[in-house]
Amino acid sequence: PPGDTAGCTFCHTSSEERCSTCYQRHQFNPVVARKSEQCKACHWGKDHRDWEAYDISIHGVVWQTNKWDPTQFDLTKKLSEADYVGPTCQYCHLRGGHHNVQRLSTVYTSMGMSNADRGAPLWKEKRDTWVSVCDDCHSPRFARENLQAMDEACKDAGLKYTETFKVAENLMLDGMGEPMPKDLAPDWSGQHIWSLKIGAYHDDPRYGGKKGESGEFRMSNCSDIERVCFESVGYWMTYIFKGMAHGSWNDATYCDGSFGMDRWLVKAKAASEQARRFTALEKKAGINWVPAEFWRKGDYLDQLSGMKIVKEFPGKTIFDLCPEPGWLDTH
Repeated sequence: PPGDTAGCTFCHTSSEERCSTCYQRHQFNPVVARKSEQCKACHWGKDHRDWEAYDISIHGVVWQTNKWDPTQFDLTKKLSEADYVGPTCQYCHLRGGHHNVQRLSTVYTSMGMSNADRGAPLWKEKRDTWVSVCDDCHSPRFARENLQAMDEACKDAGLKYTETFKVAENLMLDGMGEPMPKDLAPDWSGQHIWSLKIGAYHDDPRYGGKKGESGEFRMSNCSDIERVCFESVGYWMTYIFKGMAHGSWNDATYCDGSFGMDRWLVKAKAASEQARRFTALEKKAGINWVPAEFWRKGDYLDQLSGMKIVKEFPGKTIFDLCPEPGWLDTH
């Protein structure tokens, strides 16, 4: 909806391609662009917790307590000549002044939200590059041990994520989701696809949509258990990955990381148990439960792209309206 996406555009449009986003328009000063806080405007929050993870890590504490001292952080020097007492965001991610941030990152597993074999040969170059940055101050062994620790934390989170989704999936397949996808307003594509049908993970027609089509990670207008699943992987699993990647172990554990996933798994199980008990009672009492009409329409839902497609292009989906494959990626 326009009201929701208005805020997104400030980070996710031309800001990503403008020099002034980092150098600041009215100063355009490399010294400013080399300060960790310059990344803070965009790179923080529940689903991409970079700043918080760095800020409360040992590296962030070193920056915050020494950043006023030019003998510890001489920001007038180019990054290629930097000799800091601790790393800034830029020191690691813009290695030597290189402006391709993705080159020095590990978001190759979707911010930790994929059950990928992170040690597979496919990722070797990125992992070796990471180690080469860490060994400016640490031994290569130390760097690889921390990479392994992050891998194990992500693997453990993946087990919880899989189980949480399975609980919701089984409930939906048994027809006990509250409400079911067919009872909701259409998703962004103009279809009634289960919100957790993500690409090839759930390509069975029972989840809605054609083969290869994805559902939408809904944050609203979905069953509570689906929202719990979204938060478990979109928030808490990201906390774990970002925390371990930046040395913020509190994020990975107590601060809604591992502990958050534990709580949300229990919530998913409890919601499933309750739905099954209600269904059994309704069946015994002869009650035919029908979802309330507010799931299907409302002032907010009318703003969704899916509703617009259904009204203006009956029988079509957003994929039918794309002029060519890949159009959605750039529009």
